[in-house]
This record gives sequence, C-alpha cells and structure tokens, in this order.
Amino acid sequence: MIPYSKQIITWGDVLRVAYTLKFKNLTQGSSIKRFEDCVASYVGSEYAVAVSSATAGLHLSHLALNTPTGSKIATSPMSFVASANSALYAGLNPVFIDIDPHSGNISVESFRKEIARHEIKTLVPVHYAGAPCDMESLYKLCNSKGIRIIEDAAHALGSVYLSGEKIGSCKFSDLTVFSFHPVKNITTGEGGIITTNNKDLYETLLKLRSHGISKDINNFKNKKLSSTAGVINPWYYEMAILGFHYRITDLQATLGFSQMKKLKKFLLKRNQLAKRYDKAFANNQFFQPTQLDLRNYSAKHLYPIKINFSKISLSKNEIMKELREKGIITQVHYLPIPLHDYYQKLGYDIKNLPNTAKFYNEVLSIPLFPNLGRIRQRKIIKIMGRLICN
Repeated sequence: MIPYSKQIITWGDVLRVAYTLKFKNLTQGSSIKRFEDCVASYVGSEYAVAVSSATAGLHLSHLALNTPTGSKIATSPMSFVASANSALYAGLNPVFIDIDPHSGNISVESFRKEIARHEIKTLVPVHYAGAPCDMESLYKLCNSKGIRIIEDAAHALGSVYLSGEKIGSCKFSDLTVFSFHPVKNITTGEGGIITTNNKDLYETLLKLRSHGISKDINNFKNKKLSSTAGVINPWYYEMAILGFHYRITDLQATLGFSQMKKLKKFLLKRNQLAKRYDKAFANNQFFQPTQLDLRNYSAKHLYPIKINFSKISLSKNEIMKELREKGIITQVHYLPIPLHDYYQKLGYDIKNLPNTAKFYNEVLSIPLFPNLGRIRQRKIIKIMGRLICN
C-alpha cells in the first residue's frame, strides 16, 4: 500500500533516541531546550516552547493571550478540528471564515466582512497543506482592530511568508504553532511547538505547559514557606497559575532534533514530487491542482488536488475505494469543522461558506512524502488518469 503520507525514520534517529533512553533524562532534561533552540533558530523566532501536541500548543496560546472567556475567535473551517477545539477548551467561541477557492486558506475579503459583523478578539489562520496565508494583509486588518494572531502552522514547518521570512518567525503574529505528528514534515511521534518573540508570552507558556509550577527562586511569592532563615528551601516550588501537563519528553525532543537535520532534504524531495504532479495534471479538464501560485512558498505537507466530479461517472467515494484496491491510499482534507456532529449541535453550518463547501466536495489528497519514489509516483499518476479520464 502507498499511504497518503508517513514518517521517515532513519537509523541515525533510532540511535540518538536510544542514547537518550540509556544515558539522558527521559523528561524535563536538556534535550528539550536543545530542540526548542534548534527550531527557533531555523524559523527565526526569539523563543520556542515544545509541548505534547499542536493542539496543546493552540490551547496554551489562547490562554497565554488571556482572551476573556466568551470572546469570539476567527479560524478556518477547512482544517482539522483542533484549530477550533482549542478555542472551546479556553472558553472561546469560534467564528468560521470562508476560504479562498484556490489556496484553501482563509479569504482576506471574507475575513474583512466578518470583522465588520463580529467583535473578533483573535485570528487563527491555518496554513493549509503548507501554503502560506496572505499574512501581511490579514495582519493589517487585525492590527487596525486590535485583534491578536495565533498562526496554526501545523502543516507549515519549512514554509515561508509571501514576504520571504519563514513561517514561525512571527513577523505577522503573536504566536505560531507547529505539529510533529508522524504525517508532518518532521515528527516527534506526537508533539508540537509554539514560537513567539514576546518574552512575557514565552514565560507564561513555560508555566502553563507544566502545571503552572514555577521554580524561579527570584519570583517566589510565599517568602515564609520558600526559605528557612533567609536560605531558599531546596524542595520548594510554587504553583503560580492553573496549568496543564502538556510537556514533551526528552525522547521526543531528541527525535525532533535529529529530524530537523534532515528537514532541508525532506523539503527538497517534497518539492520535486509536487512539481512532477503539477506537470502530470496540467491542462487536464478533470483535474485542478491547488495552490500553484504558492508552490515556491509552501512546505508541501499535502498535495490536495480538485477533481471535476460533474464531468466523470465516479463519485469521490468510488474513486477512493478503487484507488485503495490498487494499493493507493488517499484522504480528504478536510471534512469542514462546522459539519462535524458536535459543531452541528452547537448550531454551526456551512450555509454562508460556499467556497468551503465546494472545495470539500472536489478536493482529494494524494500520496506525498519524501521517500515516495518515481516508480510509485508514476503508478499513482497512471492509475488516477485511467480511473478519471476514461
């Protein structure tokens, strides 16, 4: 079977993790800070905080911004549920912004209309499939209204803004969150990281990810309990705020650090694969590759392609089943968040999101991962052509 995506683990990764397992701390050790510094240096941010998942990162980001309970946050409906769920965890209310039909990202014009209708406190733009949102335009709109920005960059490690800086540098946001799930551009098994240039947010995030506990002897509040005869008690620590157990382990951080060494190579392979698909599906009435104008900015986490089902005899369900029978796994990214049963019960729908509805009905993600070789890629192209074009 050819999966739509998968992790690439080398013996170098295995040996580094094994070394950590035998000789290093398993949690709260130096491997975590090393990994954080590596990611911060790569994307160009001042700070990075590694956490147990990107979902945890989004949740903590909302809490760090201290957005009042009940406030509205804007995000994309064309995303994994975590983009909106994390807001609900923080007691916030998602507002879904219709997407651009070509990129799958939030439409700037749709966002402009929504902020005229709603008092939005935070924007969570999703860099769909790794292609960057028009962050400069979104930032200008947010800045004029005092709206904070958390970038959901779960797909976008290695992507760059249209202005050239790496996503994660937070040039146009307060915080950026990446995912290291196995299907992402690098993996830590499960895990995520938050980047920021704001020292106060950074220090708050450090507390929030580990139960709200502080061991900073210079900031202990309870002087009586924290010391004896003016000397700090070595066992003492304080829970300063209500935090969570969202720590990443040293094993995961070591794997992430090892994977970062291969990110450039992974991105190069993804780019080559995407270009071959672009060429194969060009000028075909049945296929429409997405994000072509953003290809040089994208980390190409996915290869979503739109299919003109009105011109073919097969449904999306039938195509996916036929491809699976021939050894090719595809996926749909995504079932729009407002269509999930939980969100339907909250009163959400996609009646006012026509671009999202059309995109969902047409899009299919086909296999894309660094060690997908030419032979297997040609097989995918050939079989898809036969199924859809005949």
